[in-house]
Amino acid sequence: MATVLYITAHPLDTEASYSLSVGKEFVEAYRAENQNDEVVHLDLYKTDLPQIDADVLNGWFKLRNGEAFDNLTSAEKAKVSRLGELVDQFVAADKYVFVNPVWNFSYPPAMKAYIDAICVAGKTFKYVADQGPVGLLAGKKAIHIQASGSILSEGPLQASFEMSHRHWEVIMKFLGVSSTEAIFVEGMGATPDLAPAIKDKAIHKAMELARQF
Repeated sequence: MATVLYITAHPLDTEASYSLSVGKEFVEAYRAENQNDEVVHLDLYKTDLPQIDADVLNGWFKLRNGEAFDNLTSAEKAKVSRLGELVDQFVAADKYVFVNPVWNFSYPPAMKAYIDAICVAGKTFKYVADQGPVGLLAGKKAIHIQASGSILSEGPLQASFEMSHRHWEVIMKFLGVSSTEAIFVEGMGATPDLAPAIKDKAIHKAMELARQF
């Protein structure tokens, strides 16, 4: 049995979100093909997701310098513990589905905060002499479902404007994830009359990839 971590970063529901509606179809198709697998939904807008702030940095500094966990302040304990839970959950999963819209050519802040939470030395990567950082998540799979009003996966905007999926790819490679795929739901803002067809095309691709994931 495999565990799939379904990570969403959109404050609205599936009826109002292209990315979430395509993600929902992906998950349903995946469950139909893999009935013994567990899909865990992590809604980043409904979970305790500490940002890396002064409490976190001070807490980590104390622990690295040999101080006991009990010596941390209550805020440091709560935030450091929660970040530990998030990265442990990520490491324990076998497959990942990331779902987000594009806001100002990048992720919503919640997705960036989550990525910061899972990039932890000794957990998802390590430093090796003469090699630098090495990812620890070999054998894992990941899919990125991303919606944008403009077309960002190809064409003139891709190289200079798109920073969400490109960053995601860098992070997955950095962490050693072995297999990555992408589903883009894009162009609805530029061609609103084509929005239903764009969504249907993305759902079709999602259902195909779900059967292979």
